[in-house]
Amino acid sequence: MRIARFSAGEGVAFGVVEGGPGEEVVSAVAGHPFNQVQFTGERFPLSQVKLLAPMLPSKVVAIGRNYAEHAREMGNEVPDEPLIFLKPSTSVIGPGESIAYPTSLSHRVDHEGELAVVIGRLCRDVPVERVKDVVFGYTCANDVTARDLQKKDVQFTRAKGFDTFCPLGPWIRTDLDASDLALTTSVNGEIRQSGRTSQLIHDIPALVAHVSAVMTLIPGDVILTGTPAGVGPLEIGDEVSVGIEGIGTLTNKVVARD
Repeated sequence: MRIARFSAGEGVAFGVVEGGPGEEVVSAVAGHPFNQVQFTGERFPLSQVKLLAPMLPSKVVAIGRNYAEHAREMGNEVPDEPLIFLKPSTSVIGPGESIAYPTSLSHRVDHEGELAVVIGRLCRDVPVERVKDVVFGYTCANDVTARDLQKKDVQFTRAKGFDTFCPLGPWIRTDLDASDLALTTSVNGEIRQSGRTSQLIHDIPALVAHVSAVMTLIPGDVILTGTPAGVGPLEIGDEVSVGIEGIGTLTNKVVARD
């Protein structure tokens, strides 16, 4: 099932996206889709609605250096346990929204395409074997990073935390085995990153168990699972797309913030 958050006119709702490419229809659902989905009877052609970030998480928990080749390209060792950092909820934007390049503060902003895990239940200290019970689904993410600030600062908060630095979308896929999915990131149609989720050093169950041992996870919270090798700079005017097999493609354009 593909769960989208969308606006049609002045209203914002969740809906189920059905149909093949070019014929998709969004069927609105009542309330929040974490429980049993109840359709309202309203249906909209996908082309006539605006897709929004599929969730507004209380927090985005990101994992660094979780693909061996990416760790090496950054000159880092592969960590023994997941490397956790946070992105603020205010960094989240949806498909088609603009990534704002903070030109007065950074001169190197990079793309990092990633698989995102969406949590569906309030949970803490989740054992690996129970992780599937707390995962709502998966979506595409771009962990946009001010690389020069990441190297300058002693932690990642500023480099990862600018408004618009966490595009998510286009929707959440709930019925998906995410253990071996192809992931690509392209800029202006040129593929920059290509990997598979089977290459994760710490897999999804291990990540959710590790993060939930540290902090309570709330329905809608997002865990970014790490990025494959091939990260690189974005320029103003670029169009960056993150595509994940079985989910879809998240596309955003880069504009000047200042």
